[in-house]
Amino acid sequence: MRLLFTLLLFVLPAFAAGSAEKDVLTAIESWKQAALHGDAAALNRSYHDGLLYTHSNGMTQNKATAVAAETAANGVYKGVDMRDVEVHVYGDTAIVEYKLDLTHFAGDVAHLHEIMVWVKDPQGWRMLARHATKLPVAR
Repeated sequence: MRLLFTLLLFVLPAFAAGSAEKDVLTAIESWKQAALHGDAAALNRSYHDGLLYTHSNGMTQNKATAVAAETAANGVYKGVDMRDVEVHVYGDTAIVEYKLDLTHFAGDVAHLHEIMVWVKDPQGWRMLARHATKLPVAR
């Protein structure tokens, strides 16, 4: 009985956290594909109604303006390359930190450090906030 209690107390929460991290990473991949293809329906599913996206230039967008911008002319991103991704899950909230090389169709590449906040609701994991900061230029 003691072994069962120990398993329930320590192993199951760790397994659940690992599963939640995988679910968040799956949601991020869905968002990336929607952003790359300018898929308004998929972006609407990925974004929480309360979305707040602060760009590296200080411009902010809500869900409607973000979807409109990302679907204009079949999307604005040619490449979304994330690295050093860290996912921290706290119940129904996940904080995701990463570095990003964001290639626009115009050809410019933004090198960014970003933080996303994802929340789990009845529709699944959805992005509530995204904040971007330009990385310093390497010399």
